[in-house]
Amino acid sequence: VQLVESGGGLVQPGGSLRLSCATSGFTSGFTFSSYDWRWYRQAPGKERELVATSSRFLGRTNYADSVKGRFTISRDSAKNTVYLQMNSLKPEDTAVYFCNAHSGYDYWGQGTQVTVSS
Repeated sequence: VQLVESGGGLVQPGGSLRLSCATSGFTSGFTFSSYDWRWYRQAPGKERELVATSSRFLGRTNYADSVKGRFTISRDSAKNTVYLQMNSLKPEDTAVYFCNAHSGYDYWGQGTQVTVSS
């Protein structure tokens, strides 16, 4: 499974960005809907942190407390794409953001840099 993130960049505090994760290469009976889709982030000197999850079961979503109410994860099965809408961005949201597909095995994208700074 291949995952390609895009949409990162430099934004001022209070601004918004939408990250996209384009996916392809599903095999062995697996489809886009077979996976839990997750966004992680990793800031310099810190461990990778789970930010948001969109479950394969009923599409349930979960968020880290630090982003709840500001970030929204969504998926478009027709486009095999996962999104992360990020609003009211703060400097502490600065990190490399990674898309992850989970179904007994983890697949990762290469990451996209998000920098929140004035």
